[in-house]
Amino acid sequence: MSISFSERGIYMGLPWYRVHTVVLNDPGRLLSVHIMHTALVSGWAGSMALYELAVFDPSDPVLDPMWRQGMFVIPFMTRLGITNSWGGWSISGGTITNPGIWSYEGVAGAHILFSGLCFLAAIWHWVYWDLERFCDERTGKPSLDLPKIFGIHFFLSGVACFGFGAFHVTGLYGPGIWVSDPYGLTGKVQSVNPAWGAEGTLGILAGLFHLSVRPPQRLYKGLRMGNIETVLSSSIAAVFFAAFVVAGTMWYGSATTPIEFFGPTRYQWDQGYFQQEIYRRVGAGLAENLSLSEAWSKIPEKFAFYDYIGNNPAKGGFFRAGSMDNGDGIAVGWLGHPIFRDKEGRELFVRRMPTFFETFPVVLVDGDGIVRADVPFRRAESKSSVEQVGVTVEFYGGELNGVSYSDPATVKKYARRAQLGEIFELDRATLKSDGVFRSSPRGWFTFGHATFALLFFFGHIWHGARTLFRDVFAGLDPDLDAQVEFGAFQKLGDPTTRRQNEARISLVNDPKRIGVEARIVNHDRIYGSIGLYIPLSFDFRDHFFRYLFSRTT
Repeated sequence: MSISFSERGIYMGLPWYRVHTVVLNDPGRLLSVHIMHTALVSGWAGSMALYELAVFDPSDPVLDPMWRQGMFVIPFMTRLGITNSWGGWSISGGTITNPGIWSYEGVAGAHILFSGLCFLAAIWHWVYWDLERFCDERTGKPSLDLPKIFGIHFFLSGVACFGFGAFHVTGLYGPGIWVSDPYGLTGKVQSVNPAWGAEGTLGILAGLFHLSVRPPQRLYKGLRMGNIETVLSSSIAAVFFAAFVVAGTMWYGSATTPIEFFGPTRYQWDQGYFQQEIYRRVGAGLAENLSLSEAWSKIPEKFAFYDYIGNNPAKGGFFRAGSMDNGDGIAVGWLGHPIFRDKEGRELFVRRMPTFFETFPVVLVDGDGIVRADVPFRRAESKSSVEQVGVTVEFYGGELNGVSYSDPATVKKYARRAQLGEIFELDRATLKSDGVFRSSPRGWFTFGHATFALLFFFGHIWHGARTLFRDVFAGLDPDLDAQVEFGAFQKLGDPTTRRQNEARISLVNDPKRIGVEARIVNHDRIYGSIGLYIPLSFDFRDHFFRYLFSRTT
């Protein structure tokens, strides 16, 4: 193979969105960049965990849990059974003396250590890219058996998932995972029985299938299974599908996203999920001959806190940065449940604010839904104001248990606060909170993953179309043996659009020569990616890209 360049030299640059062309036909460096990507992801996770541990306050797991403080990676560690810190605290409260190696800091450090090892491995594979392992024994040229690699990945992923479930989740060699009740009150780390059937071994079985069964020739050619861009397209599809799934399980709630770690969902507020259960428990207490005060006092403060609109992830705007504590403040204590009554002794209920309202009229209704009192916008036109109806309020449970108020100004104050659910004392001074609601990590996770899933969906369509219709987009038959001059025409192959006095590259595929000959006709700059459109041999790639990223004089 011969490559001849002008003595004057030219510069060819790749646009930023085509830099991955350099690993298009290079298995060694393709592996290198993937290892480096793993290093970046693992390093970010470990570093982010250490940052969160530095700012996290574990002193009040009930009213100031991790999701109120905006923690993002700590909840995922805790979900998998990590509950202790080398700082001597536990996520459930209290102090500990022997947290063990696999504490929050231990897991974070392991990720950073793994990131460093991956970084070194990526450097090694970048330098030593031309390995015999990547060469086809029959031809002696670099080649990748992509269907076989797919089967290997499938099998190893299945083994990893099954092994994690069989050892870590079951508690056989690990702590188990976090298991909780539907109301997020009794959660703890415990062992879980694995699924030993087909559903638990599907990944292993699928991997063995793809390792032992070759794809039909028509399917192989039809889906361009020999093209690395097909792998890119299908990988992007797997990623965006997974992102859509986890966005749904996070936003709508599931056993994999406990409310102890990520906060309640918006639908639990919309449907009165916690309110109904609280009323049911109070009713059960009254049926046991408890007084109203005793029945409400049995409601856990943690349970009442869930029934507060400030913990609704949909109340925080997209552009309101910061944790929930930076919004309405740090919750200090539950004041108790307010019960309003008019002068005739009827119990009145404050209509709660819907999720997507910032302001809402204060309306008090009786048990039949009839409006009995309100806080009017115009006093002159009022017929059922708090003053006219003689509304009073009394608290049951909480810090104000047994305290009642008849002063209209105080009654209206608590009626407004009752719109937002259970009433809590909030400390806005410590963090200089501005009083504007913020979203929880549940909202941010959902928004981020849904957004990137959409972008990756279009990426899948883009790369899938490119690999399926590569010959159409390039204007070249992949099996073409004739001489092709790249850059000679503005429209490839159209002699009526021949460029004048511009650089062009002639790619000659001659079976008598080894590789492909490249000839620079003159000296102007050429932009674009030849390797992205025309399949080049490895011999040509090696010499051509050396030239591509260097300027000769």
